[in-house]
Amino acid sequence: MATDAATKPAPRTRSGGRSARRAARTAPKVDMLPGLRRNIPECEVMDGSQVERIHNASMEILENVGVQFRDPIALEDWKRAGAKVVGELVYLDRGLVMELIKTIPSDFTYHARNPANNVRLGGKHSVFVPMTGAPFLRDLDDVRRNPTLDDLAMFHKLSHMSPALHSSAHHIVEPYDHPISQRHLRITYSSMKHSDKMFMGMTTSPKNAEDVMDMCAILFGEEFIMNNPVTTGNCNGNSPLVWDETMLGALRAFGARRQPVLCSPFVLGGANTPASVAASVAQLNAEALSALAYTQLCNKGTPAIYGHYLSTVSMKSGAPMAGTPEISLMNFMIGQMARFYGVPWRTSNTLGGAKTFDAQAGYESATTLSSVVHAGANYIWHSAGWNEAGMHCSVAKFIVDAEQCAMAYRMAEGPKWDDFDEAVGAVPDVGPGGHYLGHPHTQENFQTAFFMPEMFDNNSIEQWVAEGSVEITERALNHARKLLSEYQEPKLDEAKNEELLDYIARREREIPAADELNQDY
Repeated sequence: MATDAATKPAPRTRSGGRSARRAARTAPKVDMLPGLRRNIPECEVMDGSQVERIHNASMEILENVGVQFRDPIALEDWKRAGAKVVGELVYLDRGLVMELIKTIPSDFTYHARNPANNVRLGGKHSVFVPMTGAPFLRDLDDVRRNPTLDDLAMFHKLSHMSPALHSSAHHIVEPYDHPISQRHLRITYSSMKHSDKMFMGMTTSPKNAEDVMDMCAILFGEEFIMNNPVTTGNCNGNSPLVWDETMLGALRAFGARRQPVLCSPFVLGGANTPASVAASVAQLNAEALSALAYTQLCNKGTPAIYGHYLSTVSMKSGAPMAGTPEISLMNFMIGQMARFYGVPWRTSNTLGGAKTFDAQAGYESATTLSSVVHAGANYIWHSAGWNEAGMHCSVAKFIVDAEQCAMAYRMAEGPKWDDFDEAVGAVPDVGPGGHYLGHPHTQENFQTAFFMPEMFDNNSIEQWVAEGSVEITERALNHARKLLSEYQEPKLDEAKNEELLDYIARREREIPAADELNQDY
């Protein structure tokens, strides 16, 4: 007897069939990886006597050469602390320096807007942070041009969607469609709005730093930020041996709210440091220690991070170079010095001078990434997008760099032993001459046993050609478009969002629109 079509039972389908598994495999994995806990040994290129030699050389520089603090408030602070001050030169006794830096926390926890994205920093704990400060970008069409606020938002969204990136940073690219004097407000809001990971705070002037602190207080609460790190400032030194008023004023603004800063000498090896790896490290170490000590003079116990930017200079052109052996050696040495003092440290990652996302960009970045992870760096900045000596942020490179950080994360976790007995038990099951592809252990673990990069093509050349001969730049840009199409904004609390926008509107009325940094309003 015929059965009415409307009453026919639906065909049975297998739950979790092949199509479902394929969809699960191809769906973007966007949940942030926890902060990295490194389980591999650090590469240490100095013995104990050499660490002491660097330390003593740095102390000799601080005591006998001095550091220039171009800031009247800092000079008065140092005088009150008992340092010898002659004009703008501050001569720091090693006992005073060591007494001050011992109050820096050896590790602490960053609190994100989403508590699930909190991360620990210091000791064995590391984070990956995207690049910042690019005046140009290579966009979704791989065109080099000036960035806008929308471009910055795009990078903040990609940061949010990249599991191995632990931060949305701040001005990944400079938004030229906003006046310089007011730009920091929109940059900070974009960092907060488009991701619920931790972020960085602008230190381009003391007034700008105060605005960032006010916005953090709105987002998290004044009492909360006084007791919990929620953002990071960066204070660059002017090597050799100078700290200027702008950076020191911003440092004080962050320190007043007990927010950490990176104390970062800016090394162009052979130009503003001696043409020697060990001597460059001795000078850099003295510079970093002088600023780290000052953070504690401003607010004892405030978190602070031993920072630096490292490059060597081409003696042919004077241009900064990345990925050189000497930069790796300096990273190894600085890691040892930071551990000697018991403070967290920052370095720069995936740097390069290539003009496009080519083989040079890949080699330079891979060399740096490997060295900073093995050096035991904690705050691993400029981890995605950097190219052309930082002049542009490349969307394609950003995507591949972020995946490279995920690969480095997996390597730095060290070998996993949780299924060792079960896996070894598969050996007698398979026996000589067999294969493991169909074994239950392989079927259960193949997706997690070995990292399978999405941006690399490991298919046969015949399959690659059949699929359109797509090279890595195009693959990465296609992946970026896919991520952006699937992005879901982690909404700010409505009341806090309104308060932030009101604050920005008020400050934009108070700060005259100008193509210069706000120092006065």
